[in-house]
Amino acid sequence: MTREWDAAAYERLSAPQTRWGRVVVDRFELHGNERVLDAGCGTGRVTAMLLERLPDGHVIGLDGSAAMIEQAAVRFAGDTRVELIVADLTELLPLDGQVDAILSTATFHWIADHASLFRNLASVLSPGGQLVAQCGGAGNISSLERVVSQLGHTFGGGKTFATAEETRARLEAAGFDDIETWLHEEPTTLPREDLEAFLETVCLGGIVEGMADDERARFVHDVAARMPDPLIDYVRLNISARRTA
Repeated sequence: MTREWDAAAYERLSAPQTRWGRVVVDRFELHGNERVLDAGCGTGRVTAMLLERLPDGHVIGLDGSAAMIEQAAVRFAGDTRVELIVADLTELLPLDGQVDAILSTATFHWIADHASLFRNLASVLSPGGQLVAQCGGAGNISSLERVVSQLGHTFGGGKTFATAEETRARLEAAGFDDIETWLHEEPTTLPREDLEAFLETVCLGGIVEGMADDERARFVHDVAARMPDPLIDYVRLNISARRTA
């Protein structure tokens, strides 16, 4: 969660994440007046969908990237229903009081320690409150990982592509019940002209961070050239649970 992002590029390229986010938002049971945490809000494209469901509610958008929060602040300027916070989901969350529900899309897989993550979320969620989330799961981007390995690099630590069974056990240990977890494949074809920018901004960001500009451009180009199609073999881990009452 402490990785810094190119928020402007992500805003332009995150159509797949936004599409998935709509499905997650639609799974919520909301009355419209709840206080909801968007855990990993990015630039706020999915947060905006959540606000459509909360005409009398309040959203706390939290992200570990200051650049993402700055971009979200432009989107929600003047909207008193939105509070934005830069914070790390692996640490105790700096919230004033509890929330009624937690949303998260395309975020949890960037966190290595899911046991701590779920404990931190449970600590700010009111008893009976909903957690509805989706992130990368077991098998996610496996073809891309093979290409990166062929070029002598690895994705390394700092992320978790968990199974549904592992996630259920971690949620139970953190104090959740009424748990549903499942995986589904979400192969995503990108416009060829956006492939390298998408890889650099999203998939390979943790690898290329710190590379010189020419080295980064060459590496991303080599990865794209080895992909037979501009397709990312995404696998999504879906989560629905409630804080134990």
